[in-house]
Amino acid sequence: MVRSHTFLAWIACLLLVACSSGPVRRISEPAASIQQLSVDADGGWSVDLRVQNYSSIAMRFDTLRLELTAGDTAAGTLEAAPQLSIAGASADVVTLQLTPTAEARILLADALAGGRTLPYALRGELGAAPADRGRARDYRIDRNGVLSPVPGLPGVLR
Repeated sequence: MVRSHTFLAWIACLLLVACSSGPVRRISEPAASIQQLSVDADGGWSVDLRVQNYSSIAMRFDTLRLELTAGDTAAGTLEAAPQLSIAGASADVVTLQLTPTAEARILLADALAGGRTLPYALRGELGAAPADRGRARDYRIDRNGVLSPVPGLPGVLR
């Protein structure tokens, strides 16, 4: 009697193991934000864009096109084809060069000179697909943030 119960328990365990399907492949919308903005000697901006993968699997980021607004002023378009692979629930940084509009350049210089924060907005799309297969899909990005001058680093905001 005990042997038959033990045998049935083993069979039940084997059936449970056979029915398991492995880890869940959850694909979630990514996010993007400015990690750091530096003013170059020629007045151009170097933008360190943090790309966050909230999916449970690695994702490949093929394209990005984001309109950057500084304060209420259009600053320009961040556009790239980074071909960046980011592990699940992780982030990475892409550095992009931007020639800002004259108005945005003045606004940023004023914020740096006064030691004030500068609100920004990113609007556009990130093209991403699972790293192991598939075509990229465009994900809408709509992000508001604030940059602050970094003490001891002239021309740098985080």
